[in-house]
Amino acid sequence: MPVLAAWNAKEDLLDLLALARTHPDREHVARLLHLFYQRCADSDLPELARLATTIEIWWPQILAFLHTGITNAGSEGTNRVIKTVARDAYGFRNPINQRLRTRCATTRKSRGHLNPA
Repeated sequence: MPVLAAWNAKEDLLDLLALARTHPDREHVARLLHLFYQRCADSDLPELARLATTIEIWWPQILAFLHTGITNAGSEGTNRVIKTVARDAYGFRNPINQRLRTRCATTRKSRGHLNPA
């Protein structure tokens, strides 16, 4: 049953996140959030309790996403690429070359985008 409880909580959370860009009313958001929290509490699984705590901590940002549909996914992806390139270049003695590698890796053209957006 723990797998089913985790799956159901995940589905409840996805239902809540699917409201993004739909201009949901406050009551509908509250109802889905309550359902998610209730399912996590009823399961008695420490993983779901941790997930519910994480959602509670990040709720202001999640609510902003639900209302605006704006995320920081693009900047997070660029930061991941920069960290990966820096990790690959570990041991380079020339910081200028390392910076150049990072810049090349994060430009649109090098990532397969032919036309700038």
